[in-house]
Amino acid sequence: MENLKIFTQLISNELHLPEPGVENTLKLLDEGCTIPFISRYRKERTGGLDEVQITAISNRLEQLQEIAKRKATIVKTITELGKMTPELQKRIDDCWETTPLEDIYLPYKPKRRTRAQVAREQGLEPLAQLLLMQREPDPKRAAQRFVRDGLTVADCLRGAQDIIAEQVSEDERSRNQMRSAFRREAFIESKVVKAKKDSDEAQKYSDYFDWEEPLKRCSSHRLLAMRRGADEDILRVNITIDDNEAVLRLQRNYVRGNGACQRLVAEAVEDGYKRLLLPSIETEFMNQSKEKADEEAIRVFAENLRQLLLSAPLGQKRVMGIDPGFRTGCKVVCLDAQGTLLHHEAIFPHPPINHRMQATIHVQQMISEYQIEAIAIGNGTASRETKEFVEDALKEAALAKPTPTIFVVSEDGASVYSASKVARDEFPDEDVTVRGAVSIGRRLMDPLAELVKIDPKSIGVGQYQHDVDQTKLKHSLDQTVESCVNLVGVNLNTASQHLLTYVSGLGPVLAQNIVDYRTANGAFTSRAQLKKVPRLGPSAFQQCAGFLRIPEAKNPLDNSAVHPESYHVVEQMAKDCGCSVSDLIMNKATREGIDIKKYVTAEVGLPTLTDIMKELEKPDRDPREQIEEFEFDSSVQTIEDLHEGMELPGIVTNITNFGAFVDIGVHQDGLVHVSQMANKYVKDPTQVVRLHQHVRVRVIAVDLRRQRISLSMKGVSGN
Repeated sequence: MENLKIFTQLISNELHLPEPGVENTLKLLDEGCTIPFISRYRKERTGGLDEVQITAISNRLEQLQEIAKRKATIVKTITELGKMTPELQKRIDDCWETTPLEDIYLPYKPKRRTRAQVAREQGLEPLAQLLLMQREPDPKRAAQRFVRDGLTVADCLRGAQDIIAEQVSEDERSRNQMRSAFRREAFIESKVVKAKKDSDEAQKYSDYFDWEEPLKRCSSHRLLAMRRGADEDILRVNITIDDNEAVLRLQRNYVRGNGACQRLVAEAVEDGYKRLLLPSIETEFMNQSKEKADEEAIRVFAENLRQLLLSAPLGQKRVMGIDPGFRTGCKVVCLDAQGTLLHHEAIFPHPPINHRMQATIHVQQMISEYQIEAIAIGNGTASRETKEFVEDALKEAALAKPTPTIFVVSEDGASVYSASKVARDEFPDEDVTVRGAVSIGRRLMDPLAELVKIDPKSIGVGQYQHDVDQTKLKHSLDQTVESCVNLVGVNLNTASQHLLTYVSGLGPVLAQNIVDYRTANGAFTSRAQLKKVPRLGPSAFQQCAGFLRIPEAKNPLDNSAVHPESYHVVEQMAKDCGCSVSDLIMNKATREGIDIKKYVTAEVGLPTLTDIMKELEKPDRDPREQIEEFEFDSSVQTIEDLHEGMELPGIVTNITNFGAFVDIGVHQDGLVHVSQMANKYVKDPTQVVRLHQHVRVRVIAVDLRRQRISLSMKGVSGN
């Protein structure tokens, strides 16, 4: 890898990580290894760096590689201009930050024909230098020497001032001085566009109609809200400092004394500040603050997505999925334990049709005929009414015990999935309503396997996700999905092509090849069979094999996170213990008698051996929690039923920087502001709650006009 040593030192210093671990991680990434693979199976080489640290190294590497490309372009441009010097080359070589690099390049950067450029073409640069030296007692007399081609003395002086103004605006010291001032003193201000003030669409931005605060204290969600208002032409947003003070600071750098030359230079400095430097630095800080806000919003989104994807699964049960509705009825599907669609129909238990008795009979018949073990009901319109209907149907039915358990499932993104190509490929003969109900049922069985089919932005757990940098958002969310899929592991014989796509080392083509091979040859019986899949070579096998599981495999290690490259170690342990690998897994006492230090080699160290022993203890363990049942308060149905002081059960549906949204069963989520989460200062709401957590909250305010509910968790028992 080019620049390996430099990148290693920079990343090690920035992330406070040991250089050997960083260097080996960079080499592994350069070899095409994935982050999950490196963090799980190359601990000896990285010194035990975890997935978060390796992801940070990978992200910083991408940034440094982009800077390296930019440096090559800059060097080429300056060299072609004939202005490259050894000193300038060294400055560029030593610079690995974007802003200072662009400052170095700015004086040489091709630009449109500016006023200063016109003045230079008129031969006025020497006059500008004379003025800057401030030794001429009479600048007008000095300007006489440059009068030609219709230029007047005044024209010459104005042209010289334009050159000085541009020099000031491009000077690194001036720019850094302004940056320091902006960092210390800048305010962000927001004003409403008067013509829009009373419009309905403007009301959601009413907090920012006349808003001002120090930029350094502006939170990411406030900045993104203001920018969205500006994009919708409802707000005017600016970043400002004290212009008079800024001009005086700059003038002190350039103006010496008090004469005619000095006054001209002072005017040029002020012009350079207001016309060129201020807009440039203001744009820079607006962009920087946006990038910082984006990073925070993306971090929150990624963490919410991780929690959602790692939600507790029900597992392989026969499930009834119900997409509830009033006028259009409830779409009901019956799925087998593998999620295969067995039956679907629509029932109409609610107004305006009210075929409740008929719907009850049909539900009871479906539960009996398809041996339904659990029922998943979407949490959208008519969710609570449908749950109550199903509960009544179960009470009235003479069903074999145990009766199916009812779960309310988030249906965010189900409609997006139902209309997607993935859904059309899975169910080409079914309409969108059936596909949506199937998605709800499958989410209960395995949230991860189903949710990976949906664009994360449509799942409903983001914060201004449509306002942030979409490339960075997609990159972060893809990393999160990949991390979750490989943390849990994938059943090689039941995983969809879409789920396999996120397995380390695969991707869409190899994932489809695996599905095609499985269709043509039947279920995989060993991981070794993966080598027969077209185009799945040794490198891809190395990257993916440890994350793919085969529950019924002859070799029990094929259903574990032990990598095939380490099978010989486990086999040697079993041989030394005088038993089979299966016996070793089953017998705790035998495992506890093993001294793993005996198996350390140049390739296999203690970190890998420790992981192997943990995996042998429970080879098919799922890192996700167990699913829990939940009940809303039956006395509360709508927002009108709420009153201050009520304590209610709820489910956390979304987490933001400023708090958590909680569903309390009234078709409108309430907000637990970060200040109401605990009897102590809470910096990060994720330290207190997690997505889909069951909590108890107190109602502290209800705004019926704006449909807003304010909740608190302070002092509420049960949390």
